[in-house]
Amino acid sequence: MNKETMLQMALESIGDHSRIRHWRRVSGGDINDAYRVQSGKQTYFIKMQRFPPSGFFAAEQMGLGLIRQARAINVPHTFGFGEANGWGWLVLEWVEGAETAQTAEQLGHGLARLHQCRGPAFGLDRDTYIGTLPQRNGWYGRWPDYYRAARLRPQMTRAAERGLLPAKRHKRLEWLLERLDQWLPDDCFPSLLHGDLWSGNWIPGPDGVPYLIDPSVLYGHHEFEIAFTELFGGFPSRFYDSYRELMPLSADYHDRKPLYQLFYLLVHLNLFGETYGNAVDRVLERYAGE
Repeated sequence: MNKETMLQMALESIGDHSRIRHWRRVSGGDINDAYRVQSGKQTYFIKMQRFPPSGFFAAEQMGLGLIRQARAINVPHTFGFGEANGWGWLVLEWVEGAETAQTAEQLGHGLARLHQCRGPAFGLDRDTYIGTLPQRNGWYGRWPDYYRAARLRPQMTRAAERGLLPAKRHKRLEWLLERLDQWLPDDCFPSLLHGDLWSGNWIPGPDGVPYLIDPSVLYGHHEFEIAFTELFGGFPSRFYDSYRELMPLSADYHDRKPLYQLFYLLVHLNLFGETYGNAVDRVLERYAGE
């Protein structure tokens, strides 16, 4: 079955039975094939993946919906997801625009407003994905407990299974997990987080208004999200200035920032291999030493 036929099937699954007038492949990351599709009704963004993990696109649609309900920052509208002939898909609104002088400020304020949305506890009531890796969740009363049990520990176990934890790295991780409470706050509130916010997971829409995409949502400490935005760069200083106007960072944020970045480095270690091993080791050496 060719791609146009699959795209037509995806549109029909959401109730658009008009014929495709034009379609083209667009950049959409490393995980999915992505297409701009114009039907007789409107223009869509369709993500497709061959044999996607169970619940993969359902989790993305849920995450976008949760952020949309917060009414803090824009996300694309989702029309639906489906699967047939070994392909899975998610049909979204096509969003297009160019950054303006106000975009970075709008992004900072919007993310801060999202983080002001409080959850009932830390975590989430359903599992999601971080990249292609399953992210188990559940509710936790304490942020350090969630970060240890649901974030660091599973990535550590996965890395060990893949032979990516040599003895010293493994020992330091175990030492660190036992002492997380030394650096993590026990009095923070559970903020709604995007969960995977690097510079490629937001886009400018009409008039430069920012939209968040590709979430891995959770309720967690807001500084966890900010730490990841700093890991690979790509966010302008005005974004951070605007964010702090509504959500100040604690005085000891910089002391725990590498510890929050450690989760994402372990994710990259598991996805891409030993290329990220040295970065993991540098964080562990900072906290665990010898």
